[in-house]
Amino acid sequence: MSSYLELSARQRIPAIFDTGSFEEFLPPAARVTSPHLSQLNAPVSFDDGVVVGRGKLGGQTVFGAAQEGGFMGGAVGEVHGAKLVGMLRRAIDEGAHAVVLLLESGGVRLHEANAGLIAVSEVMRAILDVRAAGIPVVSLVGGSNGCFGGMGIAARCANAVVMSEEARLAMSGPEVIETANGVEEFDARDRALVWRTTGGKHRYLMGDCQALVPDDTESFRKAALEAIARVRGGGAELTLEELLAEQDMLARRIQDTEGLREPMDVWKQLGIPDPAAVPVLEADAFLELAARHRATPNMGER
Repeated sequence: MSSYLELSARQRIPAIFDTGSFEEFLPPAARVTSPHLSQLNAPVSFDDGVVVGRGKLGGQTVFGAAQEGGFMGGAVGEVHGAKLVGMLRRAIDEGAHAVVLLLESGGVRLHEANAGLIAVSEVMRAILDVRAAGIPVVSLVGGSNGCFGGMGIAARCANAVVMSEEARLAMSGPEVIETANGVEEFDARDRALVWRTTGGKHRYLMGDCQALVPDDTESFRKAALEAIARVRGGGAELTLEELLAEQDMLARRIQDTEGLREPMDVWKQLGIPDPAAVPVLEADAFLELAARHRATPNMGER
Protein backbone atom coordinates (compact mmCIF):
# COMPACT_ATOMS: atom_id res chain seq x y z
CA MET A 1 0.00 0.00 0.00
CA SER A 2 1.22 3.52 -0.84
CA SER A 3 1.36 6.45 1.58
CA TYR A 4 -1.33 8.90 0.48
CA LEU A 5 0.63 11.75 2.07
CA GLU A 6 3.74 11.15 -0.04
CA LEU A 7 2.03 10.89 -3.43
CA SER A 8 1.45 13.66 -5.94
CA ALA A 9 -2.01 14.49 -7.26
CA ARG A 10 -1.33 12.49 -10.42
CA GLN A 11 -0.29 9.48 -8.36
CA ARG A 12 -3.29 9.68 -6.01
CA ILE A 13 -5.93 9.69 -8.74
CA PRO A 14 -5.08 6.24 -10.20
CA ALA A 15 -4.67 4.86 -6.68
CA ILE A 16 -8.21 5.92 -5.71
CA PHE A 17 -10.05 5.20 -8.97
CA ASP A 18 -10.40 1.79 -10.62
CA THR A 19 -7.23 0.86 -12.47
CA GLY A 20 -6.88 2.55 -15.85
CA SER A 21 -10.35 4.10 -15.78
CA PHE A 22 -9.64 7.79 -15.15
CA GLU A 23 -10.07 10.17 -18.09
CA GLU A 24 -8.59 13.62 -17.52
CA PHE A 25 -10.25 16.82 -18.75
CA LEU A 26 -7.86 19.56 -19.92
CA PRO A 27 -4.65 17.58 -19.35
CA PRO A 28 -1.23 19.28 -19.39
CA ALA A 29 -1.04 18.83 -23.17
CA ALA A 30 -3.90 21.35 -23.47
CA ARG A 31 -1.57 24.02 -22.01
CA VAL A 32 -4.33 25.82 -20.09
CA THR A 33 -2.33 27.99 -17.69
CA SER A 34 -2.97 30.98 -15.47
CA PRO A 35 -2.78 34.29 -17.37
CA HIS A 36 -2.16 36.13 -14.10
CA LEU A 37 1.01 34.20 -13.23
CA SER A 38 2.51 34.69 -16.67
CA GLN A 39 1.91 38.45 -16.45
CA LEU A 40 3.85 38.46 -13.18
CA ASN A 41 6.63 36.32 -14.67
CA ALA A 42 5.82 33.69 -12.06
CA PRO A 43 6.21 29.96 -12.77
CA VAL A 44 3.17 28.28 -14.30
CA SER A 45 1.98 24.69 -14.41
CA PHE A 46 0.40 23.24 -17.53
CA ASP A 47 -2.48 21.83 -15.45
CA ASP A 48 -2.56 24.89 -13.13
CA GLY A 49 -2.11 22.64 -10.13
CA VAL A 50 -5.25 20.51 -10.39
CA VAL A 51 -6.25 17.28 -12.13
CA VAL A 52 -9.92 16.95 -13.07
CA GLY A 53 -11.83 14.24 -14.89
CA ARG A 54 -14.01 11.16 -14.52
CA GLY A 55 -13.45 7.45 -14.08
CA LYS A 56 -14.80 4.38 -12.39
CA LEU A 57 -14.86 3.86 -8.64
CA GLY A 58 -16.21 0.51 -7.60
CA GLY A 59 -17.45 0.10 -11.17
CA GLN A 60 -19.58 3.28 -11.04
CA THR A 61 -18.94 6.49 -12.98
CA VAL A 62 -17.47 9.00 -10.55
CA PHE A 63 -16.09 12.44 -11.28
CA GLY A 64 -13.02 13.58 -9.40
CA ALA A 65 -10.33 16.18 -8.87
CA ALA A 66 -6.96 16.19 -7.16
CA GLN A 67 -5.12 19.34 -6.14
CA GLU A 68 -1.33 19.34 -6.48
CA GLY A 69 0.24 20.55 -3.26
CA GLY A 70 3.62 20.71 -4.97
CA PHE A 71 2.53 23.67 -7.11
CA MET A 72 2.01 26.80 -5.03
CA GLY A 73 0.75 24.67 -2.16
CA GLY A 74 -2.36 23.72 -4.11
CA ALA A 75 -3.55 27.33 -3.98
CA VAL A 76 -6.58 28.25 -6.08
CA GLY A 77 -6.45 30.74 -8.93
CA GLU A 78 -8.88 31.60 -11.72
CA VAL A 79 -8.06 28.68 -14.03
CA HIS A 80 -7.61 26.19 -11.17
CA GLY A 81 -11.04 27.10 -9.83
CA ALA A 82 -12.66 27.10 -13.27
CA LYS A 83 -11.44 23.56 -13.87
CA LEU A 84 -13.00 22.43 -10.59
CA VAL A 85 -16.29 24.20 -11.34
CA GLY A 86 -16.42 22.82 -14.88
CA MET A 87 -15.88 19.28 -13.61
CA LEU A 88 -18.61 19.68 -10.99
CA ARG A 89 -21.11 21.06 -13.52
CA ARG A 90 -20.33 18.27 -15.96
CA ALA A 91 -20.94 15.75 -13.17
CA ILE A 92 -24.47 17.16 -12.90
CA ASP A 93 -25.03 17.15 -16.67
CA GLU A 94 -23.95 13.51 -16.97
CA GLY A 95 -25.72 12.28 -13.83
CA ALA A 96 -22.59 11.03 -12.08
CA HIS A 97 -22.81 8.39 -9.36
CA ALA A 98 -20.68 10.62 -7.09
CA VAL A 99 -17.90 13.21 -6.98
CA VAL A 100 -14.66 12.70 -5.04
CA LEU A 101 -12.42 15.69 -4.26
CA LEU A 102 -8.80 14.99 -3.28
CA LEU A 103 -8.07 18.31 -1.60
CA GLU A 104 -4.68 19.76 -0.67
CA SER A 105 -4.57 23.53 -0.61
CA GLY A 106 -3.44 26.55 1.35
CA GLY A 107 -6.45 28.47 0.05
CA VAL A 108 -6.56 31.33 -2.46
CA ARG A 109 -3.50 32.05 -4.62
CA LEU A 110 -2.33 35.48 -3.46
CA HIS A 111 -0.97 36.26 -6.92
CA GLU A 112 -4.53 36.23 -8.24
CA ALA A 113 -6.31 37.89 -5.31
CA ASN A 114 -9.93 38.65 -6.22
CA ALA A 115 -9.97 36.20 -9.13
CA GLY A 116 -8.99 33.43 -6.73
CA LEU A 117 -11.59 34.46 -4.15
CA ILE A 118 -14.32 34.44 -6.78
CA ALA A 119 -13.12 31.05 -8.01
CA VAL A 120 -13.36 29.50 -4.55
CA SER A 121 -16.87 30.89 -4.03
CA GLU A 122 -17.91 29.38 -7.37
CA VAL A 123 -16.45 26.02 -6.31
CA MET A 124 -18.54 26.08 -3.12
CA ARG A 125 -21.70 26.91 -5.02
CA ALA A 126 -20.99 24.17 -7.56
CA ILE A 127 -20.49 21.59 -4.78
CA LEU A 128 -23.89 22.46 -3.34
CA ASP A 129 -25.42 22.33 -6.83
CA VAL A 130 -24.05 18.80 -7.24
CA ARG A 131 -25.58 17.81 -3.92
CA ALA A 132 -28.89 19.41 -4.90
CA ALA A 133 -28.87 17.15 -7.96
CA GLY A 134 -28.76 14.13 -5.65
CA ILE A 135 -25.09 13.35 -6.30
CA PRO A 136 -22.91 12.63 -3.23
CA VAL A 137 -19.73 14.67 -2.80
CA VAL A 138 -16.87 13.26 -0.69
CA SER A 139 -13.73 15.20 0.30
CA LEU A 140 -10.48 13.33 0.95
CA VAL A 141 -7.90 15.26 2.98
CA GLY A 142 -4.49 13.74 3.58
CA GLY A 143 -1.80 15.82 1.85
CA SER A 144 1.20 17.38 3.56
CA ASN A 145 -0.04 20.95 2.92
CA GLY A 146 -3.38 20.35 4.62
CA CYS A 147 -6.63 21.96 3.51
CA PHE A 148 -6.97 25.59 4.55
CA GLY A 149 -8.61 28.86 3.59
CA GLY A 150 -11.49 28.79 1.16
CA MET A 151 -10.82 25.16 0.27
CA GLY A 152 -11.17 24.27 3.96
CA ILE A 153 -14.70 25.65 3.72
CA ALA A 154 -15.26 23.90 0.40
CA ALA A 155 -14.25 20.58 1.96
CA ARG A 156 -16.97 20.98 4.58
CA CYS A 157 -19.55 21.75 1.88
CA ALA A 158 -19.30 18.09 0.87
CA ASN A 159 -21.52 15.34 2.25
CA ALA A 160 -18.61 13.65 3.97
CA VAL A 161 -14.99 14.39 4.83
CA VAL A 162 -12.39 11.62 5.09
CA MET A 163 -9.08 12.44 6.79
CA SER A 164 -5.92 10.73 7.95
CA GLU A 165 -4.29 11.51 11.28
CA GLU A 166 -1.55 13.34 9.39
CA ALA A 167 -4.04 15.57 7.56
CA ARG A 168 -4.95 19.09 8.63
CA LEU A 169 -8.19 20.98 8.04
CA ALA A 170 -9.06 24.53 9.07
CA MET A 171 -10.12 27.93 7.83
CA SER A 172 -6.98 29.93 8.68
CA GLY A 173 -3.56 28.29 8.61
CA PRO A 174 -1.25 28.46 11.65
CA GLU A 175 1.11 30.97 10.00
CA VAL A 176 -1.82 33.22 9.06
CA ILE A 177 -3.14 33.23 12.63
CA GLU A 178 0.32 33.97 14.04
CA THR A 179 0.90 36.79 11.56
CA ALA A 180 -2.46 38.39 12.29
CA ASN A 181 -2.61 37.96 16.07
CA GLY A 182 0.92 37.23 17.25
CA VAL A 183 2.75 34.18 18.51
CA GLU A 184 0.94 34.49 21.84
CA GLU A 185 -2.30 33.61 20.06
CA PHE A 186 -0.87 30.71 18.07
CA ASP A 187 2.72 29.51 17.75
CA ALA A 188 2.97 28.13 14.21
CA ARG A 189 6.38 26.62 15.02
CA ASP A 190 4.83 24.35 17.65
CA ARG A 191 4.08 21.47 15.30
CA ALA A 192 2.50 19.34 18.03
CA LEU A 193 0.08 22.19 18.80
CA VAL A 194 -0.68 22.65 15.09
CA TRP A 195 -1.66 19.00 14.69
CA ARG A 196 -3.61 18.94 17.96
CA THR A 197 -5.62 21.92 16.70
CA THR A 198 -6.11 21.17 13.00
CA GLY A 199 -5.17 17.49 12.60
CA GLY A 200 -7.32 14.52 11.76
CA LYS A 201 -7.81 13.24 15.31
CA HIS A 202 -9.13 16.56 16.60
CA ARG A 203 -11.37 17.04 13.58
CA TYR A 204 -12.79 13.56 14.04
CA LEU A 205 -13.42 14.06 17.75
CA MET A 206 -15.20 17.35 17.01
CA GLY A 207 -17.35 15.81 14.27
CA ASP A 208 -15.77 17.82 11.45
CA CYS A 209 -14.86 14.69 9.50
CA GLN A 210 -16.86 11.51 9.20
CA ALA A 211 -14.03 8.99 8.78
CA LEU A 212 -10.45 8.81 10.04
CA VAL A 213 -8.23 6.42 8.10
CA PRO A 214 -4.60 5.30 8.06
CA ASP A 215 -2.22 7.07 5.69
CA ASP A 216 -2.55 4.72 2.74
CA THR A 217 -4.38 4.99 -0.55
CA GLU A 218 -6.39 1.78 -0.14
CA SER A 219 -7.90 3.04 3.14
CA PHE A 220 -8.87 6.34 1.50
CA ARG A 221 -10.40 4.48 -1.44
CA LYS A 222 -12.39 2.15 0.81
CA ALA A 223 -13.63 5.05 2.97
CA ALA A 224 -14.71 6.99 -0.14
CA LEU A 225 -16.73 4.00 -1.39
CA GLU A 226 -18.36 3.53 2.02
CA ALA A 227 -19.22 7.23 2.33
CA ILE A 228 -20.76 7.31 -1.16
CA ALA A 229 -22.90 4.28 -0.36
CA ARG A 230 -24.14 5.78 2.91
CA VAL A 231 -24.95 9.15 1.38
CA ARG A 232 -26.81 7.61 -1.55
CA GLY A 233 -28.87 5.67 0.95
CA GLY A 234 -29.86 8.79 2.87
CA GLY A 235 -29.92 11.62 0.31
CA ALA A 236 -27.17 13.98 -0.82
CA GLU A 237 -28.96 17.32 -0.78
CA LEU A 238 -28.37 19.77 2.06
CA THR A 239 -31.74 20.55 3.62
CA LEU A 240 -32.73 23.57 5.66
CA GLU A 241 -33.28 21.35 8.70
CA GLU A 242 -29.76 19.94 8.46
CA LEU A 243 -28.28 23.40 8.02
CA LEU A 244 -30.10 24.75 11.08
CA ALA A 245 -29.04 21.70 13.12
CA GLU A 246 -25.42 22.28 12.17
CA GLN A 247 -25.65 25.96 13.08
CA ASP A 248 -27.06 24.97 16.49
CA MET A 249 -24.18 22.53 16.93
CA LEU A 250 -21.62 25.22 16.12
CA ALA A 251 -23.27 27.66 18.52
CA ARG A 252 -23.11 25.04 21.28
CA ARG A 253 -19.47 24.37 20.44
CA ILE A 254 -18.59 28.04 20.91
CA GLN A 255 -20.46 28.13 24.20
CA ASP A 256 -19.02 24.88 25.52
CA THR A 257 -15.41 25.71 24.64
CA GLU A 258 -15.37 29.35 25.71
CA GLY A 259 -12.09 30.14 27.44
CA LEU A 260 -10.42 26.88 26.37
CA ARG A 261 -7.19 27.60 24.48
CA GLU A 262 -5.71 24.12 24.20
CA PRO A 263 -7.29 21.21 22.28
CA MET A 264 -6.43 18.85 25.12
CA ASP A 265 -8.71 20.93 27.35
CA VAL A 266 -11.49 20.40 24.82
CA TRP A 267 -10.82 16.65 24.79
CA LYS A 268 -10.97 16.63 28.60
CA GLN A 269 -14.33 18.37 28.45
CA LEU A 270 -15.53 15.62 26.10
CA GLY A 271 -14.84 13.20 28.94
CA ILE A 272 -11.55 11.74 27.70
CA PRO A 273 -9.74 10.65 30.88
CA ASP A 274 -6.17 11.09 29.60
CA PRO A 275 -6.15 13.77 26.86
CA ALA A 276 -2.35 13.84 26.69
CA ALA A 277 -2.39 10.25 25.42
CA VAL A 278 -4.62 10.99 22.41
CA PRO A 279 -1.86 12.11 19.97
CA VAL A 280 0.12 8.89 20.46
CA LEU A 281 -2.78 6.43 20.33
CA GLU A 282 -2.76 3.90 17.50
CA ALA A 283 -5.66 4.09 15.07
CA ASP A 284 -7.78 1.26 16.51
CA ALA A 285 -7.37 2.45 20.10
CA PHE A 286 -8.19 6.02 19.11
CA LEU A 287 -11.34 5.06 17.21
CA GLU A 288 -12.51 2.99 20.17
CA LEU A 289 -11.97 6.01 22.42
CA ALA A 290 -13.69 8.34 19.95
CA ALA A 291 -16.74 6.08 19.80
CA ARG A 292 -17.33 6.86 23.47
CA HIS A 293 -16.41 10.53 23.57
CA ARG A 294 -16.91 12.10 20.16
CA ALA A 295 -18.63 15.50 20.26
CA THR A 296 -21.23 14.75 17.56
CA PRO A 297 -21.28 10.97 17.13
CA ASN A 298 -24.65 10.93 15.38
CA MET A 299 -24.03 13.80 13.03
CA GLY A 300 -22.98 11.53 10.16
CA GLU A 301 -22.87 12.60 6.56
CA ARG A 302 -24.72 15.73 5.62
